[in-house]
Amino acid sequence: MDGLIDRKGLLNKINSDSSGKIQLNLGCGTIKKHDTFIGIDRQDDQNVDIVGDIFDILGQIKSESVDHIYSSHFFEHIDDTESLLNECARVLKPNSYMDIIVPHFSNPYFYSDLTHRKFFGLYTFSYFCLDGILKRKVPKYEHSIDFTLVSVKLNFQSTRPFYLRHVFKKLIGLVFSTSVFMSEFWEENLSGIFPCYDIKFRLVKN
Repeated sequence: MDGLIDRKGLLNKINSDSSGKIQLNLGCGTIKKHDTFIGIDRQDDQNVDIVGDIFDILGQIKSESVDHIYSSHFFEHIDDTESLLNECARVLKPNSYMDIIVPHFSNPYFYSDLTHRKFFGLYTFSYFCLDGILKRKVPKYEHSIDFTLVSVKLNFQSTRPFYLRHVFKKLIGLVFSTSVFMSEFWEENLSGIFPCYDIKFRLVKN
């Protein structure tokens, strides 16, 4: 694909080596989760192993060849969430998992970044996954259901240099992240008063 840069020939490795553990870090930016991950991003950086459009890159990876996908503050930049989930499901091996961290819709900083395209709350991925965790059930419409949602975790924090706010929000998190009931109660009734920074989902490929 035009504009795709694979300096280390990792796409060939992914598609030919079935013995090693393949872990992808989507939208890694300047910091990869770990050196064992293959960093993918549209913007070139020394920690990015494969540079290019996410759909072009995933499209070059054979089905059921990836063991783990991780992304942090990336999905909110993508217009077509369903297509990205479907591509991730295609390349993941059965019973392997994907970790997704995104800003919660109550995060006031979300609106400052004009590259953000999508909002996320507790139930967002329940529309695309089997969900036996959250109490409130949502319709599936006609989405492809290739994942099971196995965990959802709210993260309350603030950023530098707001250290006192950070401590206060961590204390709030100790209350509202203790159970599914408390997390759902917070989102429905208190998210406009005590905003959450981000939310982590773990999805397992069916």
